[in-house]
Amino acid sequence: MSTTSPAPTGRFPLSAAVATARLAGRAARLGGRGGTSLPGKVLTRLRPDAIARMSDRLDEGSVVLSATNGKTTTAALVASILELHGTTLVHNRQGANMAGGIAASLLGSWRHGRPTGALGLFEVDEFWLDGLVRSLRPRVVLLANLFRDQLDRYGELEAIADRWHEIVADDAARTAAGDGPGFRLVLGSDDPAVADLGLDRDDVLYFGVQDVSVAREVADHASDATTCRVCGASYVYTATFVGHLGHYRCPACGHRRPDPQVTAERVVLDATRGSSFDLVLPDTTVPVRLHLPGLYNVYNALGAAALTHALGVPAATIAEGLGTTAAAFGRAETVTVGDRELQLLLVKNPAGANEVARTLALAEGELDLLAVLNDRIADGRDVSWIWDADLEAIAGRVRHVTCAGSRAEEMAVRWKYAGVASSRIAVVKDGVGAALDHALAAAPEDHAVPIHAIPTYTAMLELREELVRRGAAKGSFA
Repeated sequence: MSTTSPAPTGRFPLSAAVATARLAGRAARLGGRGGTSLPGKVLTRLRPDAIARMSDRLDEGSVVLSATNGKTTTAALVASILELHGTTLVHNRQGANMAGGIAASLLGSWRHGRPTGALGLFEVDEFWLDGLVRSLRPRVVLLANLFRDQLDRYGELEAIADRWHEIVADDAARTAAGDGPGFRLVLGSDDPAVADLGLDRDDVLYFGVQDVSVAREVADHASDATTCRVCGASYVYTATFVGHLGHYRCPACGHRRPDPQVTAERVVLDATRGSSFDLVLPDTTVPVRLHLPGLYNVYNALGAAALTHALGVPAATIAEGLGTTAAAFGRAETVTVGDRELQLLLVKNPAGANEVARTLALAEGELDLLAVLNDRIADGRDVSWIWDADLEAIAGRVRHVTCAGSRAEEMAVRWKYAGVASSRIAVVKDGVGAALDHALAAAPEDHAVPIHAIPTYTAMLELREELVRRGAAKGSFA
């Protein structure tokens, strides 16, 4: 006689839901439609509690991370460290970070009624965080930054901040009621909107940049969270690094940036090649050589270091894992097309675009660019953010820019207003393949000069698919 409890009335048995979802995924792949999230969507439609049921069987539980910028790269850094530490993971490596993607990752690891990985590592879309935290019941939650992004989808930054405060408050309430141990918070200290999530908690691990030598002389035009949540006065900054990230205090009530326990000192930015810094942890300091460019990736590395430190990973393993991480899918990834290097630098909001411009400004010589601007739902329909991006910082260095995508003309106008001569701007509307061909043909004869592609999200997917078709890159979600 079977000891298996019957499924509740009207509910699909989990095993049957798993089998059906897998069939849906196979059918989607055979039909050439990918299927990254589709199996998870089918699974959660049949069993709304599937994520909670399946993640509950992870031997080491789950960790969750979210941010507006850098989620996929930070997750890749965390994965590199944890795998070096010997931890087997269930991880949404493809960057599918809504409920369907999380469910698909659990489904992919599901064998004989349990996951094959020990720890769940999930990057989560900032808008989906509350529901997925309730389902996953993570041990650690890393929240790195909040920038203005996709206003037509999310509204203003404060709307997401308020949702995140509710998540933290709900966790505290559940813990007080004896409903589990709750999660440990790992927060970016340099982002006021994020750091304030720890105002009423004693177990927060903060991370931030200490080296003011890499601070900006003038705050970004794209700075967002610049008013005190306690009293509403404007913050005074003594250093700004990325957007509104920096060292701040409120002159009215005295509220200030919390002191981070995980920091970066002696930061050296090596243009598009990477960076180096001293990683300061609560118990030691280790040097790190990061093969990912820009100060924004130093922040991503700090977040990954803080999260893995909270999980008990030794400092030497953290440093080695950071140093061996390759660029995540489309994020500073470099491929060879024919005999020329092409570097993909994803941009999707003003803060990210500004950091890409800052990184390119450190590169030697003139710049050949392929700028692809789309306005699909995953990009955000409103592309007015390009006018908040500081393209003027590199306009004088642009030798040629090929503009493509559904909003190619707007991209070209933006470069013209930034100061790039019309003779150096081309608009190609015949698809990303034609745009890539034009950029390659327009590049100088010196094949050592790279082309830097700066696509929005769906444009990056299209470009990467084209590179896979040409044999220049591995499968789309490698």
